Amino acid sequence: MATTPVTIEGNHFVQAGKPRQIISGSMDFQRIPRTYWRDRLQKARAMGLNTITTYVYWNAIEKQPGQFDFSGRNDIVAFMRLAQEQGLDVILRPGPYVCAEWEAGGFPSWLFADPHLHVRTQDPAFLKAVDNYFQRLGTEVAPWLAIHGGPIIAVQIENEYGSYGNDRLYMEDIRHALIRAGLGGDLMFTSDGAGELSNDALPGVLVVINFGTGEARNEFPKLEKFRPGQPMMAGEYWAGWFDHWGGTHAHTDAQVQAKELAWMLGHGYSVNIYMFEGGTTFGFMNGANFQSDPADHYAPQTTSYDYDATLDEAGRPTPKFAQFRDIISKVTGITPPPVPPPIPFMQVPEFTLEESASLWDNLPAPLTADQPQSMEHFGQDYGYILYRTQISGPVTGQLYLGEVRDYATVYVDRKLIGTVDRRLKQVAVETTIGAGPHTIDVLVENTGRVNYGPHLEDGRAGLVDPVSFNGNVLHGWQVYPLPMRSPDALRGWKTQAVDGPAFHRGRFSEAVLADTYLDVSAFSKGFMWVNGHNLGRIWDIGPQRSLYLPAPWLKRGDNTAVVFDLRPPRRPVLRGLVQPLWLKPAG
Repeated sequence: MATTPVTIEGNHFVQAGKPRQIISGSMDFQRIPRTYWRDRLQKARAMGLNTITTYVYWNAIEKQPGQFDFSGRNDIVAFMRLAQEQGLDVILRPGPYVCAEWEAGGFPSWLFADPHLHVRTQDPAFLKAVDNYFQRLGTEVAPWLAIHGGPIIAVQIENEYGSYGNDRLYMEDIRHALIRAGLGGDLMFTSDGAGELSNDALPGVLVVINFGTGEARNEFPKLEKFRPGQPMMAGEYWAGWFDHWGGTHAHTDAQVQAKELAWMLGHGYSVNIYMFEGGTTFGFMNGANFQSDPADHYAPQTTSYDYDATLDEAGRPTPKFAQFRDIISKVTGITPPPVPPPIPFMQVPEFTLEESASLWDNLPAPLTADQPQSMEHFGQDYGYILYRTQISGPVTGQLYLGEVRDYATVYVDRKLIGTVDRRLKQVAVETTIGAGPHTIDVLVENTGRVNYGPHLEDGRAGLVDPVSFNGNVLHGWQVYPLPMRSPDALRGWKTQAVDGPAFHRGRFSEAVLADTYLDVSAFSKGFMWVNGHNLGRIWDIGPQRSLYLPAPWLKRGDNTAVVFDLRPPRRPVLRGLVQPLWLKPAG
């Protein structure tokens, strides 16, 4: 059934000649297994939502300049079709910047290979890249705007730009790029915190506000004062929060959120609940914040984007779902459809990863450089990168690495001598090197480019400063890019234990397929593939100690798990759980 466009009449939205209160939930299709899109959309309807809001992640679609991929979890047309089949309108947030606790806020890594390019500015090189992306996205999405009968009722211009800058001409550039791509025919809007609206709001363009639990009564009057007479809408009502490595798993106050939702809806305000479902940041696509407390420091986010949302990471209704469903039904007077049957979950008995292969036996051919350069310099996007050089001893002192992007393990003759963690503002290791020639290896993991704040502009990963020993710059490096795209070509498998950074492989058999959470508490720091799918990162500092494995990625019979770990595990075992495993806070 064709969707009717939403327009503005005075202080309210109108659709098909009737007032329209937008009751939306955020759910980013690229964070959810494609097989489950229909289930999640049905659950959105069952909670009483009439709209779904979704970001589009540019860096998942254009991994290399000019090479666009709209297959699999990037198939936005398939998602639009399913949303419309479920009777849901869609609010589209195409970026180019999205924040979203996603790698670099959605910016492709190759943008950072050009030291002269400046993201989120009027830099012609940046705007040209944005225009190319929007043009290609428009060929997919423009036919699905409501003016053409599709479900898309609104398109966002940029995203929370007011918290980053105040260049209105840049915002107009993004607006016109969207219009040129055919994405300007329906409502367009900007969104930001109420205190930043003056930095990025555009004349004649709808403004919505973003805020957290307990802030609605204070924030809406600010929007009314800034834009009197326009519809009142929360573009993001943060009914949850995200996790970062080394922190605690978020638990927010559902009772306060339920009362606040009832208050907003009761006043006739439109709301987008962020998130309806957070999903999973599979692979290496998590972002990072620069936290102001304690002090300014780098804080990468976890693979799980559970967000303490109305649906959990695996799409299962939480108690919050039922509370919000009751409130929406009471306010609207509409009885929602029944909740779909639950997605099956299973336990997997403990199994051992019996084979191991050393990273040292799986290095590609090296590149050469006088001094270390960033990943992007070598055309690499994500994963790990190894830098190797020679040094002569005897010598004792400090190996200085500079600002590591983002976590380095340092070896002399393949023996671990220390780590350098950007989170902790570490820049060097102390060591004593014996007489004669020795090999220094610096293995660097990109644990997630910054997705929010002023540090966003410099998204380089790897080593970005000269490396020195006792103040003397080291020259003559071999560089081994390790994007970790697939386990298929790994070699040198052994059934005995392997020291140092290594891959560990095991198999488990299933006759009936269901979702599970794999308990990774036996491992320290790395990531995992199952049947070639990168489930995400492992880090023993928590809070996340399990990885979500959706049933569509399993097969009947043997399934293969491969874990990369920087340190040899005492017992390399995995097991499947029905509930996620979180590290409990100390004390």
